[in-house]
Amino acid sequence: MYVGRDMTELSMTPKNKWKDSELAFFHHSLQQMVPYLNSEGQSIHQEIIEEIENRGGLKRNEADYTHGTEISYD
Repeated sequence: MYVGRDMTELSMTPKNKWKDSELAFFHHSLQQMVPYLNSEGQSIHQEIIEEIENRGGLKRNEADYTHGTEISYD
């Protein structure tokens, strides 16, 4: 379950100030709805994708015994 800022708050925050977990969660959520998004939703999703790419992706560099290499938003 995602625990974090909602889209209302995040829409007023520049994408470069979003946490990795927020980017991962909303990217996954919007990706599931791509066929149903209007142009504004597609634009927001594209901005999220661009921010993820600017950060070099969302992979953790190293795994340890408590964390894998994927960013978890649960």
